[in-house]
Amino acid sequence: MKTSLLAVAFVALGATQSHAGPIDNACLNAGRSAANRQLCGCIQQVADMTLSRADQRRASGFFKDPHKAQEVRQSDRKSDEDFWLRYKSFASTAEAYCGG
Repeated sequence: MKTSLLAVAFVALGATQSHAGPIDNACLNAGRSAANRQLCGCIQQVADMTLSRADQRRASGFFKDPHKAQEVRQSDRKSDEDFWLRYKSFASTAEAYCGG
């Protein structure tokens, strides 16, 4: 159901529009060959719908330093575990809708 609502939101918002945000900026500045405005904008739109602004800022650091993601994933802190669950949901949704 959540996925269906997200699909409707993409249609309503126009998934190809790009707007700057922490994820979009990190994606474009990460130096990866597949990164482009359309893909990074799509990923940012998924982030806007699935992550808080604080979570987006935290996740944007993973583009520059992927080891940070590993540290959070392996952390024993409850707050890190909660964030990781939200981040995994965001990542799988972004992959499904943005083809990244």
